[in-house]
Amino acid sequence: MAWKESSGTAWTWFEGAWHKGNPSIMGVMDHAPWLGSCVFDGSRAFEGVAPDLALHCQRLIRSARSFDLKILKNAEEIEAIIREGIARFPKTAELYLRPMYWAAAGFVDVDPESTKFSVSVYDSPLPKPTSSLSITLSPFRRPSNEYAPTDAKAACHYPNSARAIRDAKARGFDNAVMLDPLGHVAELTTANIWCAKNGEAYTPVPNGCFLNGITRQRIVSLLRGAGIKVHECSLDWKDLLDADEVFSTGNYSKVMPVTTIEQRTLQPGPIAAKARELYWAYAHG
Repeated sequence: MAWKESSGTAWTWFEGAWHKGNPSIMGVMDHAPWLGSCVFDGSRAFEGVAPDLALHCQRLIRSARSFDLKILKNAEEIEAIIREGIARFPKTAELYLRPMYWAAAGFVDVDPESTKFSVSVYDSPLPKPTSSLSITLSPFRRPSNEYAPTDAKAACHYPNSARAIRDAKARGFDNAVMLDPLGHVAELTTANIWCAKNGEAYTPVPNGCFLNGITRQRIVSLLRGAGIKVHECSLDWKDLLDADEVFSTGNYSKVMPVTTIEQRTLQPGPIAAKARELYWAYAHG
């Protein structure tokens, strides 16, 4: 997801023009890098399609409003700019699409009139579903909305994810499940979490402690449309440990099976495979 020169090509739209590479668009005195007023969204383009791009643009607007940022471009305008960026790449490119809003001025609270906006489009290969994915239980938890602006997709949430994934990697795992303040399963550090038991799918019910992902919502709808029962409910860690299969959904990787949970090895299961198949069919439909 992060971009560097060796990763491929990147283009950023800022103040009416496209810039190649990694342009300097924030100053050290700006509010965003100092006090954390940056909101963003992440979408994907691959195989000539950009599924649910409009929904990602609409969510960015909601995130910006949550931070009291000024709406400089509406969702339709943002989508049009992103599609301009996509057109700069081959149709076969696998791209990450990242529009952002942030404040340049303010002290603690933002000055809405200082709001800035950008769109970045860059090479970012999709992880393959054949990749291994090992997970563990994190000692760190997701906050509720009383403690953090969990209704926004915002940069300020990611230090908590970062310490959880650092801890997981130090213990030999790829990712970690984070619980909510009451001890129920919330999500992985970077994606929504699912499990399956006896041919039925389960995923934590949105409770304000984690982002109800756009890919998650799409998979709920697609599985139900295919006749698979989906339970949105409170899950405990033991539910994942005892599941027939575990998988993640999220914009970056779409649908990925978990192959190890703690010391237990799992095989990619039929529900995850069906979810990925349905998503790809939807994306190309």
